[in-house]
Amino acid sequence: MPATGFFWHERCFWHDPGAIVVFSSPGEFLQPQPASESPESKRRLKNLLEVSRLIDALAVRKSLPAARGDLERFHTTRYLDALEAGDRAGGGDGGDCAPYTSGSLASARQSTGLAIAAVEAVASGELSRAYALCRPPGHHAEADRGRGFCLLGNIPVAVMRARALGLVKRVAILDWDVHHGNGHQTAFYADREVFTVSLHQAGNYPLETGGFEEQGEGPGLGYNLNLPLPPGCGLGAYAHAMTELVLPAIEAFDPELIVVACGYDACAKDPLGKMLLNSGAFARMTAQVMALARSACGGRLVMIHEGGYSEGYAPLCGHAVIETLAGSDIHVPDPQNDEIAAWAYQSLQPHQRELIDGWRGSWAAAGRLSPTRHSSTRSPDHDTSR
Repeated sequence: MPATGFFWHERCFWHDPGAIVVFSSPGEFLQPQPASESPESKRRLKNLLEVSRLIDALAVRKSLPAARGDLERFHTTRYLDALEAGDRAGGGDGGDCAPYTSGSLASARQSTGLAIAAVEAVASGELSRAYALCRPPGHHAEADRGRGFCLLGNIPVAVMRARALGLVKRVAILDWDVHHGNGHQTAFYADREVFTVSLHQAGNYPLETGGFEEQGEGPGLGYNLNLPLPPGCGLGAYAHAMTELVLPAIEAFDPELIVVACGYDACAKDPLGKMLLNSGAFARMTAQVMALARSACGGRLVMIHEGGYSEGYAPLCGHAVIETLAGSDIHVPDPQNDEIAAWAYQSLQPHQRELIDGWRGSWAAAGRLSPTRHSSTRSPDHDTSR
C-alpha cells in the first residue's frame, strides 16, 4: 500500500456559493460571475493528478460525511441548526462572507468527513501521510458562525475527534494560507495540547485577528503563534520565517501529529492575496515540514486543502506539494516557477528580516523555543518509530 493517502469526493465540488465573484454578496452594480471560491481550482488539481498519473502512486480514499455529533465537538447547536434550516430554505450566509445554496451543507459535511478520515488514517498509523482535497475550506469557520467561504471547521472537528478517540494527544497545526487561520486559533486558544501557527498576510482577512500578540490564554498561553507578514513577501521572507521561527517553534512543542492547513493563495497569481510564492516554494515548505515530522512524530503529517483561487496556477502548486509529500519522481513542470522567482523583491528585504527576527527574539525570550519544553506532557504511548 502506498504510504501517502489522497482523500477526495466529487460531492465537495458541488458546493455553490453563488455568483458573488470576489465579494461577500451580490450587489446592484456587480455583474454576476462565479465566486472566487469555485470548484475549478480543486477539480483541476484532481484532474492534473490523473493526467500526470501521480494519483496512481497514492492511496486514494473516499469517506463518509461528518456526523452531527462530530460537528458538535466544535460547533454550537444553534449554528448547526441554522445551517440545516438555511439549507432547506435554499441557502443563505453562514455568518461573515460564507454564502451557500441548497446542497452546500452536504458538500461541507463531506469536506469535513475527508479531513476526519485523513487525520484518523495517519494518527492510527494506517497511513504515514495524507492529503485531503477539502471543499468548502474550513480554516475561517468559528464555533458559532461561518466566515470567509468556510462553513464548517474541517481541521478543528477532525483533530477534536482524533483526540477524543485517544488516537493522538498533542497536535501542531500549521496554517500557511494567505489569510489568518482564525478558526484554528479560536478552537484551541486555551488548549496547551494543540499548538496553532498561522503564517499569513497581515491585515487581509479577517481584519481584526492575526496579530503576533495573540498568543493564547489561560493554559493555552504560548500555544498560538501568528506571523502576520507584510504584503509583498516572497521566497526569501517565507524561507526566513520558516527556518527561523515556524519550524523551531513546532519542534519545541514536540507534537505527535502535524496538520497543515494548505492554502495556495500566497502564490503570486492569486486574486485574493498579495504575496509572491511560486509552486517551488510550496514544495520546499512541504519538504521542510516532512523532515520535521520525521524527527518529531514518526513522520505523521496530514495536509488539508484550504484556499487558493487561481484556477490555472493553484493546481500546479498543489501537484508540487503532493509529489513532494509522496516522495514521487513524477514531476509536472511549472512554466512560471522560474519567472516568478526572478521577480524583483523576492529576496529577503530588510524590513521583513527585522520583523521576523523580532518575533523570534520575543518568542525565544519567553522560553518557547526550548526543545524539551513539553517533554513532561508527552503521552505515555507516544512512539516516534511509528
